Amino acid sequence: MILKLLKTGTMLLEVFFVSVFIDIALFAVFLFGSNKSPKLWIPLVIVLALIEFLIFWGGIILTYSTSVQLGFKTRIAGAMVGWIPVVNLIMLWKIIRTCSKEVRFETFVAERDEKRKNAKICQTKYPLLLVHGVFFRDYDHLNYWGRIPKELETNGAVIFYGGHNSASAVKDSGRELEVKIKQVLQETGCEKVNIIAHSKGGLDSRALIAANPSLVASLTTINTPHRGCEFADYFFHKLPEAQKQALAARYNALATKLGDVNPDFIAAVYDLTSTACAKFNEEVKDHPDVMYQSYGSVLRKARSGKFPLNLTYNMVRHFDGENDGLVGTDSFPWGESSTLLRNEVTKRGISHGDVIDLNRENIDGFDVREFYVQLVHNLKERGF
Repeated sequence: MILKLLKTGTMLLEVFFVSVFIDIALFAVFLFGSNKSPKLWIPLVIVLALIEFLIFWGGIILTYSTSVQLGFKTRIAGAMVGWIPVVNLIMLWKIIRTCSKEVRFETFVAERDEKRKNAKICQTKYPLLLVHGVFFRDYDHLNYWGRIPKELETNGAVIFYGGHNSASAVKDSGRELEVKIKQVLQETGCEKVNIIAHSKGGLDSRALIAANPSLVASLTTINTPHRGCEFADYFFHKLPEAQKQALAARYNALATKLGDVNPDFIAAVYDLTSTACAKFNEEVKDHPDVMYQSYGSVLRKARSGKFPLNLTYNMVRHFDGENDGLVGTDSFPWGESSTLLRNEVTKRGISHGDVIDLNRENIDGFDVREFYVQLVHNLKERGF
């Protein structure tokens, strides 16, 4: 339904864009090349203007209310330059191109899903548990995983969420996940779950598995700092203690209001340092009955990352080298296989947020929803 509305809105703007030039030409003819009385053609001009007004605002309302790819900046820019001649048409053309591209791609996705809907290619033996990273929680109104869960469910997956604190020590988060998984198993009657974990969630999940490996069939980590972040070491050790405690107090207070139980900002940050991860890797060993695999991605330039990754990219690059805006690529590999995602189609790369569809952005060269569909399909094919 939303796609149909977006398609209709885009079509109306296309009609307006073409017809407005025709109207201008007709007006010029009436004004300078016609010997007919203005009383005859002025009413026609008024009618045409009214029609154009209705077409334009119908298109704008539909596209602004249904497009995901327009973005906040484009919407604001469109509103600001709407009354500036020529500039407004240039902006309108940009809006039309963006929406047209979105319509084409989303139509392709819908058709692809329709063709394979009966195959249930993501219907795994065990349900999926999606585990978020640090400083986020799983909220119904702001899904951490963007459009990914819906796409997986469309293709047969059964999905649950970790729902643990946004900031806690890794082992504390692991204990929270253990409680959650036991609830899932009781609800579904399944023996185990498949975990897909992003960022710190991968460390949390490894801690859980070490404590109770019987609950998990497989662990797939996405952009997880298994070897920590040198950038986190710098932050943790260089920031004055008073500032660190003040920042922690503010964060913990806010996180508590948003649902965390006894959040611990400092413990969460410390467990992401290379020092803490080195110790963690010595103490926490993989279990032979669990399949481990990992993925990571590369961001190519700072301005390609959404805030705050556009600010952290160069700092992380200084300490950790090639990175996703937050974690160095050398930290990603873990398990029996490791894949580094590089976008060869565009120069922007794939950021720490792009890889979980945090910004709901269609990226040329990286179909994030299909990436997860194929990842989960592979789990199904392997008997997980």
